[in-house]
Amino acid sequence: MDLALRVGRLEPRYLDALAELFRACECPCFCRYWHFEGDKNAWLARCADAPQVNEGELRADVVRDEPRSRGLLAFETVETKVAGYMKLAPRGALPKLRNRPVYRALELGNDDGVLSIGCMLVHPEMRGRGVARALVSHAIGMSRAEHVRAIEAYPHALPNLGSHEVWMGPHAMLLSLGFVRVAGDDAYPVLRFDF
Repeated sequence: MDLALRVGRLEPRYLDALAELFRACECPCFCRYWHFEGDKNAWLARCADAPQVNEGELRADVVRDEPRSRGLLAFETVETKVAGYMKLAPRGALPKLRNRPVYRALELGNDDGVLSIGCMLVHPEMRGRGVARALVSHAIGMSRAEHVRAIEAYPHALPNLGSHEVWMGPHAMLLSLGFVRVAGDDAYPVLRFDF
């Protein structure tokens, strides 16, 4: 059953509620993956041993209104509990897109006016109830009004992913909202919604 949700931009006043969402999802990355410069082992060690560093970096970026920290939040009723979060940042603010082997060979083109869905989290109690769809639908409407050129998404389209593993957004849901594959391979497609 889809929920009646309110979706809005991530603001500093919601940081405590967002941190609670990351904890509820047992996700120690605090959306820092795209900005971490070390190798895979260093990243895994940091998530395991120092998630508070990731949280601190996210909080500092949001307070400073860094473009790389921009995102949307979905609330079911009260603004103290976040039902879902989606990183929605300028593509140029996610340099790892140019560095990861799966995307390195892609010609991503001019970053101007292109937003990227960098990650998506839905509270475990809210999964399967339309939260991800509400976040992406809001992003489309908001971006159209702000004259964005395109939104890109990089979902994992691997078979048998659990709902807790769909941290780049549900592939089928993105397609159902009008995203089309423009690059990538079957497992790691690049989807785009052009305006």
